[in-house]
Amino acid sequence: MNVVRTGILMAVLTGLFLVAGFLIGGVPGMLIAFLFAAGTNLWAYWNSDKALLSMYGARPVDTQSDPQLVRLVQQLSGQAGLPMPKVYIIESDQPNAFATGRDPEHAAVCVTSGLLSRVNNEELAGVLAHELGHVKHRDTLTMTIVATVAGAVSMLANFAFFLGGDRRNNPLGLVGMILVMLLAPLAAVLVQSAISRSREFDADKAGAEISGRPLWLASALEEIDHAAQRIDNVEAEEHPATAHMFIINPLHAGGLSTLFSSHPSTAERVARLRAMANATDAPKRGPWG
Repeated sequence: MNVVRTGILMAVLTGLFLVAGFLIGGVPGMLIAFLFAAGTNLWAYWNSDKALLSMYGARPVDTQSDPQLVRLVQQLSGQAGLPMPKVYIIESDQPNAFATGRDPEHAAVCVTSGLLSRVNNEELAGVLAHELGHVKHRDTLTMTIVATVAGAVSMLANFAFFLGGDRRNNPLGLVGMILVMLLAPLAAVLVQSAISRSREFDADKAGAEISGRPLWLASALEEIDHAAQRIDNVEAEEHPATAHMFIINPLHAGGLSTLFSSHPSTAERVARLRAMANATDAPKRGPWG
């Protein structure tokens, strides 16, 4: 089902490119936008995860550099029935995490140094299990492509502003240019929001099942949300189209950046996890006992 969703999403975002291209330069503009969209989608499928990790300066870790973190990911991956993903750390004081990769065989889990310093081992397990839930549901391809393509849609709108478009072929003239500049980024944000909210709830549920302890993730979400409101994530503020990748919205700068907030309420997520815990007759045990 997620493969179908991803295909539909890519078609919708490609459609945004075509409409924006037509409003900028008529039929020739639409053809150029189509080629741009096709190239962006193809590039995003193979390279967007690497670009995302590079954008945030993520460094890989292994059993030599961080044995505790890697062993925990190994345990949870085995519990989830997944291949061992690559593990990365971002040097950022804001506690947060995300997963990326086009499929479970090419997945990566990334946490910030702020997360490692602010949560206990149980909470960290809850966060990692959530991210592995995204991997298991094959959300990571869709989420990473959205980050790449939504940013490209916004870039196309900027081209409309700086280059002025093709006035001869532009069917709506100045009105068309304004529509592209205002509506194209907004449409991309709406697409992000549409796919992200339900996926976070689903990943929370999957994470609780993988770890066996819903309250571990609930406690982590509250800690991360509280800290994220006070601590900047500079790279995320500079690249707001990637905000939906994180377990908690990393943005709090206000202004246009808040448009990219696509996470459901942390209070609602915590309430659902507590309901899961209350519905369990006896606590499930993770692979660590």
